[in-house]
Amino acid sequence: MSAAQEAGPDPVDEWDGVRWARILARYRDPSPLRSALEVGLTVIPFLGLWALAWMSLSVSIWLALALSVPIAGFLVRLFVIQHDCGHGSLFRNRALSDWIGRLLGVLTLTPYDVWKRSHAVHHASAGNLDRRGIGDVMTLTVAEYRAMSPSGRWRYRLYRNPFVMFGVGPAWLFLVQNRLPADPMKAARPVWISALGTNLALIILLGGLLATGGLAPILAIWLPSTLLAASIGVWLFYVQHQFEETSWESEADWGLHDSALHGSSNYILPPILSWFSGNIGAHHVHHLQSRVPFYRLPEVLRDHAVLKDAQRLTLRESLACVRLKLWDGERRRLVSFSESEIN
Repeated sequence: MSAAQEAGPDPVDEWDGVRWARILARYRDPSPLRSALEVGLTVIPFLGLWALAWMSLSVSIWLALALSVPIAGFLVRLFVIQHDCGHGSLFRNRALSDWIGRLLGVLTLTPYDVWKRSHAVHHASAGNLDRRGIGDVMTLTVAEYRAMSPSGRWRYRLYRNPFVMFGVGPAWLFLVQNRLPADPMKAARPVWISALGTNLALIILLGGLLATGGLAPILAIWLPSTLLAASIGVWLFYVQHQFEETSWESEADWGLHDSALHGSSNYILPPILSWFSGNIGAHHVHHLQSRVPFYRLPEVLRDHAVLKDAQRLTLRESLACVRLKLWDGERRRLVSFSESEIN
């Protein structure tokens, strides 16, 4: 019997997050063979493209730079796999998931255990106005912004500037900030081990590239692909929650499952981009049931038309999300700086 048949009809209240979470629990079981195949279909081409790009350096550095673009695409997909390992959704064996995640964390420049903790906080507090600040994009309310000093407003505007948000910010996050726990003085021992272990492995990796190929593979392949993948990753995370009709509530009115259903977008991408992004565009489904493997997310949308049509955000529409900066509690939507000045 298929998951859809087991689920039965859609709930009476089609916008009840708790009911949807129960229904989607039936999609949580991973296929060990499929999971292993997805890992292989990502790691092997990634390494193959790296080898091809390295060989192309003897022909043209521009060819190597061009190959860094698909390498970045596979890096994004590796991050999605690492992400699913953190949720325990790819393999039933938690130790296997964790070690795959840690190894991939070296390639994605993301200490696995550090990231897993902050991402768990994100899932437990997304859309909660009283629990902002960990694992999310800093978002102020209109009232908070109006109450700030001129220098505070300038800093927030700088943070939300597209050049910073999708250029400087991702580079800083993955190259610098990820090298240490978010709060070094309070970080637990496993978090420190994860951060320092990833850093050590990264030093060995880059040292090996330098010793065998000099600076060329680092500057023409590793750095461009890493920076491009970082920007793509931040963009995906941004549009998954920073769309006009997202949902923010105070602690008293906030609910985990309703926030997951209404506060996460359904990002509609071309098939090839959906593959490289591991179907993470179905983010409302992911937040409702984070244990659903990324390769089963399309199955959920296929079986449940209500979820397929909810919070749809096309690639073209997503570009307009860049102008959204503040949460307007009265209008119940994100607004631009100029819109926030209109009473």
